[in-house]
Amino acid sequence: MRKFYLCTLAILLSILLYLPSSAQENEKLFSGSYRNLTLTEFIKKISAGSDYKFYYDPARGDSLTINIDASGLTLDRLLRSAFNNTKYYYTIDRENLNVFITYGQKIITGLPSELLAINTSIPKKAPDDISPVEDFHTNEKVIPSASLENKLYEVGPRSEQFSAGNATLAGYIKDIKTGEPIIGASVFIENPRTGITTNQFGYYSITIPKGRHLLNITGVGIKSTKRRIALYGNGNMNIEVQNEILSLKEVVISSEKAANVRNVQMGVEKLTIEKIKQVPVVFGEADVLRVVLTLPGVKSVGEASTGFNVRGGATDQNLILFNDATIYNPSHFFGFFSAFNSEVVKDVELFKSSIPANYGGRLSSVLAVNSREGNKKKFTGSAGIGLLTSRFNIEGPLLKDRTSFILGGRTTYSDWMLKALPGNADYKNTKASFSDVDLHISHQINENNNLYFTGYYSNDNSDLSTDTTYQYNNRNISLKWKHIFNNKLFGVFTGGYDGYRYKNYSSTLSIQAYQMKFDINQAFLKTDFNYYLNSKHTLNIGSSAIYYWLNPGSFTPDGEESLIVPQIMESEKGIESAIYINDRYEVNSALSLNLGIRYSMYNSLGAKTVNRYAAGVPIDETNVIETINYKKGDIIKTYGGPEYRLSARYALTSDFSVKAAYNTMRQYIHMLSNTTAIAPTDIWKLSDLNIKPQYGDQVSLGFYKNFKSNTIETSVEVYYKRLKDYLDYKSGATIVLNPTIERDVINTQGKAYGVELMLKKQTGKFNGWVSYTYSRIMLKMDDPTTGELINRGEYYPGNYDKPHDVTVVGNFRFTHRYSFSLNTTYSTGRPITLPIGKYWYGDAPRLLYSDRNEYRIPDYFRTDIGFNIEGNHKVKQATHNYFTIGVYNITGRKNAYSTYYTSENGTINGYKLSIFGSPIPYINYNIRF
Repeated sequence: MRKFYLCTLAILLSILLYLPSSAQENEKLFSGSYRNLTLTEFIKKISAGSDYKFYYDPARGDSLTINIDASGLTLDRLLRSAFNNTKYYYTIDRENLNVFITYGQKIITGLPSELLAINTSIPKKAPDDISPVEDFHTNEKVIPSASLENKLYEVGPRSEQFSAGNATLAGYIKDIKTGEPIIGASVFIENPRTGITTNQFGYYSITIPKGRHLLNITGVGIKSTKRRIALYGNGNMNIEVQNEILSLKEVVISSEKAANVRNVQMGVEKLTIEKIKQVPVVFGEADVLRVVLTLPGVKSVGEASTGFNVRGGATDQNLILFNDATIYNPSHFFGFFSAFNSEVVKDVELFKSSIPANYGGRLSSVLAVNSREGNKKKFTGSAGIGLLTSRFNIEGPLLKDRTSFILGGRTTYSDWMLKALPGNADYKNTKASFSDVDLHISHQINENNNLYFTGYYSNDNSDLSTDTTYQYNNRNISLKWKHIFNNKLFGVFTGGYDGYRYKNYSSTLSIQAYQMKFDINQAFLKTDFNYYLNSKHTLNIGSSAIYYWLNPGSFTPDGEESLIVPQIMESEKGIESAIYINDRYEVNSALSLNLGIRYSMYNSLGAKTVNRYAAGVPIDETNVIETINYKKGDIIKTYGGPEYRLSARYALTSDFSVKAAYNTMRQYIHMLSNTTAIAPTDIWKLSDLNIKPQYGDQVSLGFYKNFKSNTIETSVEVYYKRLKDYLDYKSGATIVLNPTIERDVINTQGKAYGVELMLKKQTGKFNGWVSYTYSRIMLKMDDPTTGELINRGEYYPGNYDKPHDVTVVGNFRFTHRYSFSLNTTYSTGRPITLPIGKYWYGDAPRLLYSDRNEYRIPDYFRTDIGFNIEGNHKVKQATHNYFTIGVYNITGRKNAYSTYYTSENGTINGYKLSIFGSPIPYINYNIRF
């Protein structure tokens, strides 16, 4: 028996000794010279004839050069030698014959047994038995992504086997640090290829076959991740993702980030606040609207104006929304600053072609500014101080993971600069101040109900070396309720109030002291439903109603000694309502359609006194047929009609697509202005019996091509737009306090056409974009029954017609702390009407003017530079600071904003007005905590 045990032991020892040598013999050994190879070349060489599959990011190996010689090395020793003294890691999964090559962090394939078991519920946070590791870039403790990605999540009531059919998986994609939703993230599976993107709430709903799937989550600015799911039925799954901080040499490549190619909508520009802060602007404060002006097809009449023109549209033809609240005057300090505090803004979307069916009421564009929800995990904040302005914001959880807030404010102290101006005593007693405050609260009632509150207030108070003081303010408040009915259907219900008012007054001379006021108010209610019918159809259905009440103006005495005769305009009221339906239809992997229709209707309401004029003759006092007194609530006039929203995308390849779109729009409210830009004294006018709504339709075609693995985006869009009943003015028209304004305005027809080219690079050390726009806006008034023809009834350029526009925005990051920014823009000068002769009439000289807008002011050119210096990136610091230093208009070019003429000693002299005629240096200090 003893001998038997000894023999058995000897056999076992022989087997144990034989097994490793056998495995060693069966494992492929590598020999050869691997010199001056990139990562991709190295992998191709060693994978030839190997049973292993290699997974890696080719872009990360661009700067890696491998130089080794091998002689009988195992795969493990070969990779160890290749990546020695680098930040590359490798993991060999021998069971599945996979090799994972990563940068910065190593993938962990060995997991606790508890994690390999199938759980019956989806955890809301990482299990406690997953040990956090230190993030390579930020030094923060995070949950290893491999642990979450290898865990199997069970969704729906578990059964012994998967039943046939589809099921719907829904949930939120959120930032793991702040708890804020991730907008526009892609959620998809490969087999069958099905995907969806998260909406403005970070919500997704995807219908896929029941069974096991690998769910992919990708997006710009986040680390791509995956989740393994066993889908038994309908269920929810919330996913937290990490921000992606790229090293300076790396480029993340993903076909899922080719949103410009994949999206059905065209003419859509999206800017994140990170991109906005990189563009140098006047006085150094990040300015949302100034950066919007660098996009193709977007122009301005000049400096000191935040009004903008999109594809030949007037400034009032843009719907500007801040969390669904309408902003009527988006500027501070007569246009030097925009009304949006960059510290609370999350992103900005500009729709200029394929305008979604849920938006309406303007002809040219929709600018949607979205705020952040605030940090749901911890209290943070930031502050900044510049030469003219300061800002501060704080955010954090009121109830952790459920209720968050963000509060931001800005103010200016520019009075000191005006008083310090040398050589001009007129500015010593002037003032120019503004302030604004934002409050946003997000509250999760339960898994199916969320509330969002937005409050905004801004105020301006200025008198620039005159005896007149200008005051104007925006007031907005809204409440939004989101309810999830089931995994396929959710609804958003929004209500609120928007207001804008201005006042200017003078009390220098008590007998002439006056106050002039105007205000516009609206209450609104909107309902929007999203229904994910299946993987091919997503329906959007909703309705909206806006109740307007305007006070068109009042001119009253200010004080008992004033002799001013009061003049008060009748108020105006109206209701604009609409319903819409839209279907996003994925015909196949190449062809996608967006089919929508919106029906809008407007009712002009009393009480109001209205003149009715004879048809077919000019509208003037001699042709009044009758004067009608409408009572409160009476319907004076009703307008309405359908608006079509059609767009299509055909993908020729994964990085090349063709898109086409057709839109029709109706606008029932008009801005009456003596200027071509938005000014505080502008008056808004509702459509009524005599002033028709504006109508426009647009057809556009676009080509979108990406290069270098979707890191360089190019696009070409052409468009043609028709305008009908756009308001222009008769010569010598009176705009302010005119009770019969219909006699001084004329309805014109117009056409706008152009081409827009865009080249954009969003990643790498050097990034930015170059845009070129050729566009024209031509108007025509050729109806002799409406009065004197303009330019003999021929087409003439609109006030904001600027055919050529080129913009270059570039950012170069030397290190994570130091970066340089450049902004260069050129555009054709805008049209003007000039005096071309002089004649005598009534013993006085008179001017003879050219045809309307026959001439142009000089072309515009400007270059700005900025240098950003950030503090160190230590996470455990209490505060982080950074500086912004730059020069606006570094060439000192005196760009003409306008021209004017004065009579001096019997001679009429012309002048050009320049707003910023010299370089303007700036410095800003910012701090985050």
